[in-house]
Amino acid sequence: MDYTIGVDLGTTSTKVVLFDENSHVIATANHGYPLYRELPDMAEEDMNEIFQATQDGLMDVVRHIDFEAGDKLLAVSFSSAMHSLIAFDKDWNALTRVITWADTRAVKYTEELKSTGLGQEIYSKTGTPIHPMAPLSKLLWLKAEKPDIYANAAHYLGIKEYIFHRLFGANKMDISIASGTGLFNIFNLDWDEQALSVTGIDKSQLPEPVEPYEMETAMAEEYAKVIGIPADTPFVYGAGDGPLSNLGVNAIQPGVAAVTIGTSGAIRVVSDKPVIDPKGRTFTYALDKDHWVVGGPVNNGGDVFRWAKDNLFDAEKSTAALLNMDPYDLLTEIASKVPAGADGLLFHPYLGGERAPIWDANARGSFFGLTHEHGRAHMVRSVLEGIIFNIYMVSLALEEVVGDLHNIQATGGFARSPLWRQMAADIFEQPVTVPEAFESGALAATVVAKKALGIMDNLEDIAELVGDSNTYQPNPENYEVYRELAPIFIRLSRQFSPEYENIANFQRKYNHNKK
Repeated sequence: MDYTIGVDLGTTSTKVVLFDENSHVIATANHGYPLYRELPDMAEEDMNEIFQATQDGLMDVVRHIDFEAGDKLLAVSFSSAMHSLIAFDKDWNALTRVITWADTRAVKYTEELKSTGLGQEIYSKTGTPIHPMAPLSKLLWLKAEKPDIYANAAHYLGIKEYIFHRLFGANKMDISIASGTGLFNIFNLDWDEQALSVTGIDKSQLPEPVEPYEMETAMAEEYAKVIGIPADTPFVYGAGDGPLSNLGVNAIQPGVAAVTIGTSGAIRVVSDKPVIDPKGRTFTYALDKDHWVVGGPVNNGGDVFRWAKDNLFDAEKSTAALLNMDPYDLLTEIASKVPAGADGLLFHPYLGGERAPIWDANARGSFFGLTHEHGRAHMVRSVLEGIIFNIYMVSLALEEVVGDLHNIQATGGFARSPLWRQMAADIFEQPVTVPEAFESGALAATVVAKKALGIMDNLEDIAELVGDSNTYQPNPENYEVYRELAPIFIRLSRQFSPEYENIANFQRKYNHNKK
């Protein structure tokens, strides 16, 4: 049997999936790691913990391959969370932990760049909105607030590039990950001179941009032995998790959007060329040089649902255990007892600031419309609805840029919930299709590997691998309710906006004093 492995480097865990030659899942492994939030606006990870999770996951699934019986591992390929940054000195000693997309300490320098008009110029060439998530902003923050680190940094990598560097001694970055840095010109496919000039760094401090089909085949023996694979096994760079999510659910045709809700979320469509939004609301990231993913990311997805579970429904954990239920399934069952619209209770899910659609790192969450008639069941339903309403707002901006959307492919943890799927169909008033293959990112990574190896000719061939799907049609009774509530949700997000900075500054002051 010939096998491929897809590795999905996520924000809170690394998932490793072993596929057979027919792209059927044979084994999975999932190893988590913490997100360090020790200071206000910080969101860092430990690169060694992520490397260990990746190594352990590979070891777990490789056990299912019988090399002595003639089984072959054709390739290992990667999907990765985007926008991470690690600084190294000239001897490749790490000077920082992994500064993740969720870290917003660069908000001050981001706003300064946006206020000059230079930010829009850079966005028009890089396709990455000016926001603290991007390594562009993180470098401005390092330069201003960590001058010793900035002065001694000889190399900058993201988390996937670190793993390749450690395994192979490589210093490369695929153009998909590069296109999310805010430093990469998506039209000439090289590091952008203007963006580099703003940050004060040199091209020599950044990895060599390569196609997602680039591979390494000479792993350090110490790691090959521990993992249990031949040292010459091809490791394919792959791409960013957002672009690969579209590929993994076969959302690569015009007008077909992929909606992903994991820890964070996004809505994306594929174009054959980069598309820039004059208002700077959407991103354009590469899948490869012929496929460009246009969309908007949101900070607040499944992590907000987790917040609701941990802070509003702590008592239900024991109930779920007694019923042998997943606590999230119990919460969605509770939410299903409340009608669509939660009897007029709205929730803005901006617990971690927000990227699209408002691009405001100071944004904060809120319940609006609370009355004596509302209970916790209303609150959890409004949390779920608020997450979808927010992504719906992004879709309105996306349609201005790329045209009408006519179908939604759902992926990520939310796609496992029938209530959440139906909610998305009702709010978007569009059919929502859920492919049978939940491991979409890892599957897409293996398709990239097969194209790199010459086994597959076109990325579009993934349509044969995605398998069966379920489609949820909009419920007229529900979408009539959501038609009334969506404009209120949108107007409120604008009306609250002037006070976000004030309340965020108050919280930073209060939290700093607590520390």
